[in-house]
Amino acid sequence: MILPIYVYGNPVLRTLSKDITPDYPKLKELVANLWETLYESDGVGLAAPQVGLNIRLFVVDGTPMDEDDPKCAGFKKVFINARILERSGEKWLFNEGCLSLPTIREDVPREAKIKIQYQDENFETHIDEFDGLRARIVQHEYDHLDAKLFIDHINPLRKRLMKKKLENIERGNVDVSYKIKIKRK
Repeated sequence: MILPIYVYGNPVLRTLSKDITPDYPKLKELVANLWETLYESDGVGLAAPQVGLNIRLFVVDGTPMDEDDPKCAGFKKVFINARILERSGEKWLFNEGCLSLPTIREDVPREAKIKIQYQDENFETHIDEFDGLRARIVQHEYDHLDAKLFIDHINPLRKRLMKKKLENIERGNVDVSYKIKIKRK
């Protein structure tokens, strides 16, 4: 089932997410819905808070970015209860967008490498290292679990300049090809 994407202004995006256990209700169905929603909205990652659930779960499929970084080909994973253990390397800028911030794209500084511990959809624990765009995609989605958006990483002046766009998103005045959910007044 395709789920609506919660957009800027909705409190769920600014609430810390909690760990889950293997008995989380309908987890397999939720993961399937996240994949379906991700592909329907043409994203490369989707976190549970973006569909209204403050749980530590996100999915990524970097395949659409394989021309920019060949390591993204086939980079498809489920991350549950993730914790970034280490960030390293020079910060570098890359133009990011977000399904929860439609119409906004900005150059965002992020570390080049990460080491992350997480569980997959079978609750098997992994510790992996990612670099380049794979590290960026994971850091972007991971931020959602910690109640952060990519605009929190940009220059405050740039953020002030996008105030009108943010207000429009908050009101639902955006043209997108996917279902969105705005904050209720």
